[in-house]
Amino acid sequence: MKKKHKIAILDDHPLIVEGLKILLSNSDELVIVGGFNSSDELFSFDGLDTIDILLLDVFFKDDNGIDICLKVKKKYPWIIILGMSSQSERSIILQMLKNGASGYLLKSAGVNEFVYCINNALKGSIVFSKEVESLMNKTTFSDLKTIPRLTKREKEILKLLIEGKSTQEISDILFLSFLTTQTHRRNLLNKFQVKNVAELVNFALKNGLI
Repeated sequence: MKKKHKIAILDDHPLIVEGLKILLSNSDELVIVGGFNSSDELFSFDGLDTIDILLLDVFFKDDNGIDICLKVKKKYPWIIILGMSSQSERSIILQMLKNGASGYLLKSAGVNEFVYCINNALKGSIVFSKEVESLMNKTTFSDLKTIPRLTKREKEILKLLIEGKSTQEISDILFLSFLTTQTHRRNLLNKFQVKNVAELVNFALKNGLI
C-alpha cells in the first residue's frame, strides 16, 4: 500500500479547518492527522514531529502565522509549510518564504489546486495559487534578501523608531544603555542595507514588518 502523506491544518476559523478536512479527505495520497485553531493546540500535538505538511493560516486574531512558520521550521525543519490566506500581499508572501514556507495558497482556491500545490511542494517545489503566481513571477532572489530576520529586541527597537522615539528615549523605555541601543540601531541599518533611520522606517512601513 502506498504511504499517505500526513497533513495538519492550523486556522483560527473552525469552519476553514473542517472544510479543508472534508475537501482533502478523498485524496489517495494525503491524510489529515490534525486540525487546530491556535498555535498552542498545534505545539501541544504529540504527533507534530510526524507530519509532512502544515497548512498554516497567515492571519490570526491573537497570533501571527509568519512567526509560527519560523517557530515550526526551527524545531521541525523537515515539515513543509504552506501559508494560506484570503489575500495576496507580496510583502507578506515574501516574509513567509523568508521564514521557511514552501508556498502560499489562497483560501478561495479549489480542491484540485490545493492537492496539486501540496503534491508539488512534497517534490521540493515552491508553490503558489494561480492568482498569486503572476504577482510572484516578479519576485527575484534579491527580494528575499531584503527582508532580514529580526530578533525580538530588534523588533521592539524598530517599532519604537517607527513611533519616532530617539535613541535615548528607546534606551529609557527598554531599560538599555545608550550604547546598546545605538548598536542595535546600527545593526538594523546594516541588516536592511539602508543609510538612515528614515529609510529604515519607510521600508518597514511599506513592507508591513511591524
